[in-house]
Amino acid sequence: MCGINSYLSFSNQSINPTILQQMSDNMIHRGPDDEGFWIEKTIGMSFRRLSIIDTEGAQQPILNENETIVMICNGEIYNYRVLRNELEAKGHHFKTDGDTETIIHLYEEYGIDCVHHLRGMFSFILWDKKTNTLFGARDHFGIKPFYYLFDEQKLICSSELKSILKVSNQSHSLDPQSLVHYLTYQYVPEPRTMVNGINKLLPGHRLICRNQSLKIERYWEPTFQPKEQDVEVVKEKILTTLQESVKLHMQSDVTLGSFLSSGIDSTAIAAIMRKETKFHTFSVGFEGEQNECTVSRKTAEILDTYHHEWIIKEDEYFEAVNSSVWAQDDPVADPSAVALNLLSQLASEHVKVVLSGEGADELFGGYRIYQEPFAIRHIQLMPEIVKNILHQTIKHFPKFYGKNYIIRATTPIEKRFIGNAKIFTDDMVEILNDNKMQYQYVDAFEWAEQYYNRVKEHDDITKMQFIDLSLWLPGNILAKGDKMSMAHSLELRVPFLDKKVFEVASQIPTEYRVNRNRTKKIMRDALQGIVPEHVLNRPKLGFPVPLRQWLRGLRGEECLDVIKSSGLDQYINIDYVDALFRQHQTGKIDHSRKIWSLYTLSQWKVMFLDRYQSSIFEQEIQKNVVYDGHAELYA
Repeated sequence: MCGINSYLSFSNQSINPTILQQMSDNMIHRGPDDEGFWIEKTIGMSFRRLSIIDTEGAQQPILNENETIVMICNGEIYNYRVLRNELEAKGHHFKTDGDTETIIHLYEEYGIDCVHHLRGMFSFILWDKKTNTLFGARDHFGIKPFYYLFDEQKLICSSELKSILKVSNQSHSLDPQSLVHYLTYQYVPEPRTMVNGINKLLPGHRLICRNQSLKIERYWEPTFQPKEQDVEVVKEKILTTLQESVKLHMQSDVTLGSFLSSGIDSTAIAAIMRKETKFHTFSVGFEGEQNECTVSRKTAEILDTYHHEWIIKEDEYFEAVNSSVWAQDDPVADPSAVALNLLSQLASEHVKVVLSGEGADELFGGYRIYQEPFAIRHIQLMPEIVKNILHQTIKHFPKFYGKNYIIRATTPIEKRFIGNAKIFTDDMVEILNDNKMQYQYVDAFEWAEQYYNRVKEHDDITKMQFIDLSLWLPGNILAKGDKMSMAHSLELRVPFLDKKVFEVASQIPTEYRVNRNRTKKIMRDALQGIVPEHVLNRPKLGFPVPLRQWLRGLRGEECLDVIKSSGLDQYINIDYVDALFRQHQTGKIDHSRKIWSLYTLSQWKVMFLDRYQSSIFEQEIQKNVVYDGHAELYA
């Protein structure tokens, strides 16, 4: 686990080593154990290392035998030993025992198609001296980050947005399109960022830069192909594949542990790990009825782990907000990100690597919203013309019990679901300072349409899973996972997000995944006898942060003061924000998620836009980019 940076200049001027040093210094937290540099005329790389495998060797940047290829990689390749044996059989010679060198030899053998052979989490950058080509790639699910800035003068790539801002030598502004998306999604959907001109490489994509032209193309997509199978056969496939993935993810030359919540996902990982060895587990919770530590503590006792927990107090939570926003690069208004920051802090005091349960919900159907098609099935069976008339009639009625149910039931999935968070939607015009802005930019439902178009033939549950895999998972879940763990020099591994595990999950019939009464139905059945009974069918909580209560009274007033003093009124209607606060303070309407989104955004603005002297509100322009047939993502 590391931090990577590269700077490719399109002029004849040699790279200044100070640039790479600044980028490297800006992310010491991603790799405090070592650093490395490589420069040749107009191309340079820098690397921060968190030593996990082959801790004494495997320094980066790493070159092949004849020094025609140089590369840096952030992540872990879990099948590197198998690949190494295959490559040695083909005549390749290795000089380290690390996993990164495997990619170089795969590139020598297969070129840019080397990515098809990798099983793991990664973002890497490779320079081919023979063809003067920069080749980069990001893993299948987007576990590891990959930011880049491309213009007429240069291509800068990095694990962190702030490192690009540090050396871009230009003014950066807030991207208005990304602001609109953030206000609805609570994060900026990739490939955009909140900063104009800086983008993310999408999951399952590769980047090729040659002759000052940049091409980005997809090499993998999470395709669902359900097929009829015997239930017992599917259960066996799930268990054996997950056990294999966990074992591969436990490869390490340093101490490892596991996050442990009250839910089935992290518990399953910990239970499978415990079959191999005894290790450390880590939990956080909040005082009150939904304190997850009560359940995780019982689980740890049953599994017999070295358990550590932290009951987070309100003051501790808010003291960690600034560091959380700074670490995340882009604003992510998920309240659990701060809790994950503190959980990572706790874990880093004992181990260097942790395994966690992210991805199970998206693969196996774990979110309760996936049960909605069962609840609205009777209305959905009505003729379209009847549903349309009912919808248009009911929406003009005064509020009554069941109105929202009928509205949702008569609304197509593409117009009601964009993922697990939907903050500002109908009130977008009111919240924006420029009322015309909502109509000048693509809204969240239009953005999601491109993903719906790729799964038209599937049922609504599968469509929702695909939307979450494409948007929510990389934009929220994995973004906060990587940034909060790496802020404490902690490697986070996610065994559910393995392409072999997905292959099994993608073939499961929809009715096995979710029914009216259970989410992750067949996964739960497969883990019977592995996961303790008190967790097996426990409903999903996430991190139940008590924001609703905290943002009432004095704490809420403090957050409002921060929003007002941040200069956010350049983009946001502060009078409307003030009204939201007053309504929330009465206790009649819960606006905590909206308030938190604006509070996070205000903190981000001060730390990033103001810090880098960004004040121009302009639209992004991309040049010389060929984007594999869907350039609308950049339009």
